[in-house]
Amino acid sequence: MNGRPEGEDDLGDVIPFSSGDSEQDRPEDPAEREPDQERRRPEPDAAAEPDPAGAGTAEVGTAEADARGAGTAGAGTAEADTTGASTAGVGTAGAGTAEASTAWADAAEVGAGVGGAAGEAEVAGSAAPRQRAMRKAGMVSAGLIVALVAMGAGGIAVLKPYLSPDDFDGPGSGVVTVRIAPGSSAQAIGSALAEAGVVASAQSFVRVTEERAVTNRLRPGHYRLRKGMAAKAALDLLLAPSSRVVRRVTVPEGLRTSEVLARVAKLAGLPLKELQGVDKALVGLPSYAEGLEGFLFPATYEIEPGDTAVDVLAAMVERFQLAARQIGLEREAARKHLTPLEAVTVASMIQAEGGVDADYPKISRVIYNRLQKGTPLEIDSTVLYAQNRRSLKITERDTKVDSPYNTYQHKGLPPGPIANPGEKALLAALNPAQGDWHWFVTTDPAHRITKFTNKESEFVRYREELNKNLGTS
Repeated sequence: MNGRPEGEDDLGDVIPFSSGDSEQDRPEDPAEREPDQERRRPEPDAAAEPDPAGAGTAEVGTAEADARGAGTAGAGTAEADTTGASTAGVGTAGAGTAEASTAWADAAEVGAGVGGAAGEAEVAGSAAPRQRAMRKAGMVSAGLIVALVAMGAGGIAVLKPYLSPDDFDGPGSGVVTVRIAPGSSAQAIGSALAEAGVVASAQSFVRVTEERAVTNRLRPGHYRLRKGMAAKAALDLLLAPSSRVVRRVTVPEGLRTSEVLARVAKLAGLPLKELQGVDKALVGLPSYAEGLEGFLFPATYEIEPGDTAVDVLAAMVERFQLAARQIGLEREAARKHLTPLEAVTVASMIQAEGGVDADYPKISRVIYNRLQKGTPLEIDSTVLYAQNRRSLKITERDTKVDSPYNTYQHKGLPPGPIANPGEKALLAALNPAQGDWHWFVTTDPAHRITKFTNKESEFVRYREELNKNLGTS
């Protein structure tokens, strides 16, 4: 059994009214009347035949007399006289005279004493307040119009940033890096761009994002933009992946922690010593973990300006925690009578030894069979881990190295993981294939060919095949 080369698998209306009286509507001056006309009451036969024309042009003084005459005339007379009062009321209401109000009050009071005419008197008596209400409504409407006209240029100045926000023309020039914080709205992003001189106004950016309905496509991060850009051009760059200032670091499956840290330091530009010196309590390791080994999940990570060593390692551990929850690691490990740490340890050996994904469950089965039988695992990759080296060649001397990780010398599982397994290896550790195999050999490492057997004689033959392919036989 042997290790393999580590591959990198990736990923209203205004009512007009007049405030003056026309000449023909002007109330007659009582001083101009003839003496015999003052307060004269009509004869009974005259009251029975009211003059319709007179009712239509009744003035305030005659309206008062006619209304009193209505008290003895009957319903028909009251109707005609009341109509006259109504006409007089409209004419005099505009003038706002005391006589008009008195005439209306008298007409209503006298008319109410006549059974059939009482209702008509009430209607006529309510016309004046209605006309006053109409006048008030007209005054309010006119006032609103005046207010709107008065705000004029000031109102336009207030609304202009929303109706036609300032904007630059063209693609801009120079280089500026802008950070978009997680959870930022289009308005917040626009404000950040405007503050950095990228766009002329935040509202211009908000408008273009709304017009193109792409607000939900904006992502946090650092972006390399230009100053003096049209809002549309700035939006285009924010949506382009190439504009992000980020370093992508891919961590392949099966790397040891020391190898992961060296790779991150090189690709992310972080000091290796900072990565090696990170306080393990700060990265969110699961309670059963005894260190970083086995918990730096293989994946591609985006490392942005300002990210620290703790940030990077915490992201890797967080990714492991996610995978562990998704596959039910703790629950499934218990079903296999393993602790979560033991399950990760099995997965790490599978990852270190496996050639292709299809072999993972079979390697898992070999480990389980040997554990059940009490046979030493004899996993080559554990010996190499103990020696902190990589090789496809294992000698007799290597198998005798003094280390708790030497599964040739010690039965059972090693103290902990020997690599950082991916999700497929974790799944295989929890779901071994069915079989009675006790040995496996990667006979052709170049083509990742692994053979399995339950016969020691076949195992010996497979080892010879390996040595031949390696040129050591």
